[in-house]
Amino acid sequence: MTSYAAFLRGVSPMNANMADLVRAFTKAGFTDVATVAASGNVVFRAKGTLAQVEKRAAAASQFKPFIRTIDELDALLARDPFAAFKLPRNAKRVITFLRARPKPRPALPASLEKATIYAISGREAFTAYQVQPGNPVFMTLLARTLGDDITTRTWDSVARIVAKAPR
Repeated sequence: MTSYAAFLRGVSPMNANMADLVRAFTKAGFTDVATVAASGNVVFRAKGTLAQVEKRAAAASQFKPFIRTIDELDALLARDPFAAFKLPRNAKRVITFLRARPKPRPALPASLEKATIYAISGREAFTAYQVQPGNPVFMTLLARTLGDDITTRTWDSVARIVAKAPR
């Protein structure tokens, strides 16, 4: 069995109950199901191809999941794509999960105000931004550059998700 993380787009405590998500994923045949935080992060184990797991996870919830193996995420964290860039001291590091590699590939780095998409590797984009209360500039940059079929997590959140995943 393979360990996975499902990143559900558009989930918040206001529109989804984490216990319901665990029940739905368990009912879909996944094992060792747990949620991480209340923002649509589900870790679990499953058999089958990635396409089969994605299809079952989508059917299990009303949200469109972005599925990654825990091994993929472990490798991503170990290689730390942000290390190659000089980030502002107070920048938040963000990973954006894509369904597929963008075509055409955008010119990078791409910046808007205090947000920059530094790199894309496979189906992930790496952005850093400086928090500007009330200004969702980094989300605007991501949507303009990568489209709307994306979901985003902070670097630290991905590390917490990987740490909680069943092995």
